[in-house]
Amino acid sequence: MIRQLLASLFVVAAAGLAWLFFVPSAPETLARAGIVLPFGPAAEAGASAGPRGPGGPAGPGRPGPGGFAGRATNVVTSAVSLVTINQNLNAIGEGTPSRSVTVTTPSTGTLAEVLVRPGQIVAAGDVIARFDAEAEQIEFDRAQLAADDAAAALARTTGLASSNVVAGTALAAAELANANAQLALRSAQLALERRTISSPIDGVVGLIQVTPGNHVGAQTAVTTIDDTSSILIDFWVPERYATQIATDMPVTVTAIAQPGRTFTGNISVIDNRIDPASRTLQVQAEIPNEDNVLRAGMSFSVSLGFPGEEYPAVNPLSILWSAEGSYVWKYQDGAATKVMAEIVQRNSDGVLVRADLEPGDAIITEGILQLSEGTPVTVLEGPGAEDTSQAAPAS
Repeated sequence: MIRQLLASLFVVAAAGLAWLFFVPSAPETLARAGIVLPFGPAAEAGASAGPRGPGGPAGPGRPGPGGFAGRATNVVTSAVSLVTINQNLNAIGEGTPSRSVTVTTPSTGTLAEVLVRPGQIVAAGDVIARFDAEAEQIEFDRAQLAADDAAAALARTTGLASSNVVAGTALAAAELANANAQLALRSAQLALERRTISSPIDGVVGLIQVTPGNHVGAQTAVTTIDDTSSILIDFWVPERYATQIATDMPVTVTAIAQPGRTFTGNISVIDNRIDPASRTLQVQAEIPNEDNVLRAGMSFSVSLGFPGEEYPAVNPLSILWSAEGSYVWKYQDGAATKVMAEIVQRNSDGVLVRADLEPGDAIITEGILQLSEGTPVTVLEGPGAEDTSQAAPAS
């Protein structure tokens, strides 16, 4: 039992001597506690510092309270830089035409001819295809004759009625017959017009889905016509950008099919809600396509610019942690000052922090484990090295 006690005391004494000789701040800690030892690093530092008068000032290289030297700690620093983040947004989008129409057959019948080819540019009203319309043409001609006869009869009856030769009822009957004949003519004309398929918009003709000679039903797709005078690009942006995006904001896009070439446009449409599944907002940009090199369905890389957010960037080696959170040691007036630093982001420029730091401030990156608030330091390299060496010369 006594041997174990002696061994424990020996281990504690050895640990204390190791702490005294190998920890630079140990003499100061003992001095603050009022413990003065006649040996060890503190006594040697006091002897090498030379004599000082009673009450003389203590400082780097001079004995401090209780006869211990207030030695400056050697450190290395790096300068704080200012980094801007979230100033650019890149997204992938898909192009669609500004207008697109699927042309369908308005009626049933045998397709007589197709007058356009894929890729052809057409204007609104241009004829795309025609049905066999012999029966409809006959009905139209018959209705035209009936309408002409009714109009002539109405003219004769009107002349006789003005001379009081016929009764007013005969004039009313003639007017009714003429109106019915005109309606029949309009109905026949509409049926005849439905035997012709026309383009509803200006654009480019797509693939033809029907073949002349076949009997097709009503609402059968004939082709698609895309107005590609401008391309609409749909893309999605993260939720945090929702309040920063506005219509008419400029965008820059590049197409995978057009490498090395950029196109510019503006935001045209913004969705009115955030997608709850992806937490993104759908946005649409309109890109002019005057030379018609962009096609619907292409994929695009979209880039938007924002004011961004500026944060101080520090060396990753300078970050320490305490119960209050992360912090750094800042060199100021020849001493170390603790500055709380909330980590915002880590990137290639260092660690971005939210802290009371300015660009160019010297942040201690080496020797930080031996520091406490107000510890005098000697900067070996980095910002402030020359000034520090003059303020706190090495003993």
